[in-house]
Amino acid sequence: QVQLVESGGGLVQPGGSLRLSCAASKSIFSINGMGWYRQAPGKQRELVARITRDGSTNYADSVKGRFTISGDNAKNTVYLQMNSLKPEDTAVYYCNYRNSKRYDYWGQGTQVTVSS
Repeated sequence: QVQLVESGGGLVQPGGSLRLSCAASKSIFSINGMGWYRQAPGKQRELVARITRDGSTNYADSVKGRFTISGDNAKNTVYLQMNSLKPEDTAVYYCNYRNSKRYDYWGQGTQVTVSS
């Protein structure tokens, strides 16, 4: 099975930055297909950023220009660099891996709170 271990969440002031990490088990061979979702209180889960299986990246309109997804294939790890954070970015952030069969695996989630 694929296991995803997240870290890096926490409390940050508006305008600040956080870097989330997600380490996948050795059962995957590429970070392509991994991404980040988030779920805010009272909201549905939404895509934040994804590395597609062909290596391109997708971002939610709300985070374009502020967030960057990247990865390290040697470590089976993806990162989400979050800059210029806003209170509306407050959510539980989930790491996701979609395999070649389009089956989704999920991390446990990490809380990001943006508040003064």
